Formats: sequence, C-alpha cells, structure tokens
Amino acid sequence: MINRVLIRIRVVQILFSCSQDETADFGKAENELLFSLQKSYDLYFYLLSLLVGITDAYAQKVDMRRSKLLPTEDDIKPNVKLLNNRYIAQLRENIELTDYLKGRPFSWKEHDTFVRKMLESILDSDIYKEYTARDVYNYDCDREFWRKIFKHVICTDENLYTLLEDESLYWNDDIEIIESFVLKTIKRFEESKGTAQELLPMFKDETDREFAVKLLRESLFNGKAYRKLIDKYTQNWESERIALMDMVIMQIAIAEIMSFPSIPVSVTLNEYIDIAKSYSTAKSASFINGILDAIVKELREEKKIIKE
Repeated sequence: MINRVLIRIRVVQILFSCSQDETADFGKAENELLFSLQKSYDLYFYLLSLLVGITDAYAQKVDMRRSKLLPTEDDIKPNVKLLNNRYIAQLRENIELTDYLKGRPFSWKEHDTFVRKMLESILDSDIYKEYTARDVYNYDCDREFWRKIFKHVICTDENLYTLLEDESLYWNDDIEIIESFVLKTIKRFEESKGTAQELLPMFKDETDREFAVKLLRESLFNGKAYRKLIDKYTQNWESERIALMDMVIMQIAIAEIMSFPSIPVSVTLNEYIDIAKSYSTAKSASFINGILDAIVKELREEKKIIKE
C-alpha cells in the first residue's frame, strides 16, 4: 500500500532533518523512516474506521430522537437505511481492521464533535438523498454509497485535514495518498468474503520495504561523494543561494540512480523533480533538472550507469 512516491518523500524529509543535525545517528534515522511509514499505514486504518464511527454517530442520533419527551413521527420512525448498510456491517467486523485497531491508541470517539459535523454534512448531501430515495437496495448500492461519500464529502472536508495534521505531523503529506488507497479498498470489497475481506498490506511486497531502507542508507553513507559530484556542477552558484532541500533532493536522486539499476533514470528524475515542486523553491525544479541531467551524462560517459 505504501508506494514508492511516499517512500521517496519520507527519505527526503528524514535526510533533510539529518543534514541540519551534525550529530545525526544513521541507525536512528533508519528507525525514524520505518516509524514514519508505519504511521502512514495507521492513517489508512483510521480513515476506514471513520466510516464506522460516522454510522455509530447516526445510531446515537436516532436513539436521541426516539427518546424525546414529545417525539415526532419522523423521530419515532427515522430513516434507518444508513444503519442497515451492509457494507458498513461487513467493514465493522473485518478481522484485519478490528485486530489492527486493538493495538492503536487513536479513536474517533475522542473527536466526537468532528464526527457529528461530518455526519450532518453527509445527511445534507445529494448523495445521501439519492441513496435513501432508492426503492431497490443491495450490497453493491451500499458499498457505492460509501465510496461516493468518502470521495465527495469526507475527502473534501478541510476540517478533516486540520484534525489529522494536528493529530500527527507524519500525516501532513500523507492524506491525499492514503485517501486514494481507502477508495481503492472500498471498491475491492466483496460481500462473499465477509469478515475475511483482505485489506491492503503495508507494503506491496518486501522489495518496497527494502527499497526504502536501502535508499536511505545509500543516501547517507555515500552522501559526501554525491555532494562532491553536485558541487562540481554548481561551482558558479554561491553555496548560500542553493537551498538545502535542493541539495538533499539531488543527493537522494543520485543515490537512487546509482543503487537501483531496475528503475529507469527518467522515472527517478521525474519523481524528484515533482518532489522539488512541492517541497522546495519556485525555481528548484528546473535547477535540479539541469544539474541532474549533467551528472547523469557524466555517469554514463564514465560507464558508472548503463541504464536508460
């Protein structure tokens, strides 16, 4: 689930932090990388559990309306289609989800106000109105309702971003990526799989975990050599004018080019230029592109890399 885009971003962030700390511990940096990726995986489960939390909030709302001293007909007989949603019933009992959350401290019950506001946004949405107006219901309709709600209501709520960013600094850059995986998971659910429905694993396979650790190690251990190479092509630039983040991004890009022969150079360059657009200065992308192009040319001439 944790893809290489997110891994590269994490390595950039950690190496940037190490570059500002002359006493940085390489072992500690590696632990920090794996911990931050674990936090990203946590977010995946928390967002899935939010759907259950919203349903629980609606159940409380229904009970409160029925308990009024002078309940109306609508209070006594509320619309319970949301409570009977078969997809949520399956998700609530999902073995992987329940087992994972047992060992995690985060709970949507601690954010009751946010959950209730999110519920009201859902109840006011056209998606909900169309859902409750249907004459025919089946599992696919129930699952599609929550896919649409997650994509068009939950993912567009700025309060969600604020809450998650306040909850964990690690989630600042994760939210949109993890939301895409939650949507993918919702679409993959099948009623026939019941509680054993598989969720996405933390890594697609062991090679992605190995990629993360090796990329960080190579960037750190060979940092001086890579920076010396960068310096060769930035001699006409005053050192203080080169953003530290640009240096870090180029250092990691070179590490990837040198250490992962199966990844095309063009893919690596595009990935780090995109990171520069988001995490460095306005002119960083073109600057980094020019320097890395020159470095790649030299490496090819010296036969240090042979891939395209």
